[in-house]
Amino acid sequence: MKIIEREKYLNKLKSFQDKHLIKVITGIRRCGKSTLLELFQKYLKENGVEEKQIITINFENPDFKDLKTSDALYDYIKSKIIKGKMNYIFLDEVQNVDKFEIAVDGLYINKNVDLYITGSNAYLLSSELATLLTGRYVEIKMLPLSFKEYISAFEEKNELSRKFRDYLRYGSFPQTLELYDIPEEIDTYLDGVYTSVLYKDVINRKGIMDKGILESVVEFLYDNIGNLCSIKKISDTLTSNGRNTSNHTVENYVNALVDSFMLYKASRYDVKGKELLKTQEKYYAIDIGLRYHLLGQKANQDMGHILENVVYLELLRRGYKVYIGKIDELEVDFVAQNSEDTIYYQVALTTREESTLQRELAPLKKINDNYPKYILTLDDDLDTDFDGIKKINVIDWLIK
Repeated sequence: MKIIEREKYLNKLKSFQDKHLIKVITGIRRCGKSTLLELFQKYLKENGVEEKQIITINFENPDFKDLKTSDALYDYIKSKIIKGKMNYIFLDEVQNVDKFEIAVDGLYINKNVDLYITGSNAYLLSSELATLLTGRYVEIKMLPLSFKEYISAFEEKNELSRKFRDYLRYGSFPQTLELYDIPEEIDTYLDGVYTSVLYKDVINRKGIMDKGILESVVEFLYDNIGNLCSIKKISDTLTSNGRNTSNHTVENYVNALVDSFMLYKASRYDVKGKELLKTQEKYYAIDIGLRYHLLGQKANQDMGHILENVVYLELLRRGYKVYIGKIDELEVDFVAQNSEDTIYYQVALTTREESTLQRELAPLKKINDNYPKYILTLDDDLDTDFDGIKKINVIDWLIK
């Protein structure tokens, strides 16, 4: 299989090259951040940048264990900087450095330094760090492979339905494609991803004491993707299952999982009142393959919500802020907004039955503005239009 270029992210790095901003790339472990840096470094070398102008450190590599304080890191890089030329500094998984923000801030001051950092935890841009670096950084939020990126690895672009099933079953982490021909190894790999994130980015970073409760929270939310949830509901469910815990503990654990990018939280939005609602929200998994690994066969029981999860992540990739819409007593699956646009989406496995179709159309018909409205399904009756509401095959939507 050929290398996936991650063109969207690579183009963003190219557009910010030599701009006096810190490029901060965030995303879950193994989503491809390190490979992205390698691809960008290759691009630099192909465009006149000399090897000695590039300084790259991966803090997961034991070779750099002596650079895990801000002073040691700063002194090391300063000793490598070439005067009179632009120096490209790449700090991978920089959250492993104690008080890394001090070194980053010090390096930023140098006019001949172009700085790129990555991290696997939202702590990287916690309120304190964001305040320190206000106006000096741009964040590039990286996700695992989109379905379009996934199929780009195959020479043959046919059998899209089967490839989509594989995408859901084995997941969107780039390494799973390397293991495509030995699927029994994919579960082993996903177990490694899960364990690494849970211990390094949740338990160790947040000082969590009860691993059993934490894993129960993960399993509950992965089993309930696309369902309205509250912290109290999660706590009550765990307690009734013999995992006695408090709302405060559950809230801390959920926040830690969101910070580690294992989970994404979608808030509710009142379409008429045009305001965010403070009660209940929905959670979506970073990867459907990882969800299958954790839940086993029962992970396939609600294909509608699985499609919702895929669409939610794709909308994030496309640069939208995504909310759960409320219109009177009805719900719109997604309200996707950016600086220029608002788009409404309903997601359903199929709408071949008239009653299902009418149920999905009802909330969209209640919205009086002129923004685009879509129903995404696995049906193959393409581009059907219901008074301006378009029904589209979700696989076509993903690859176009």
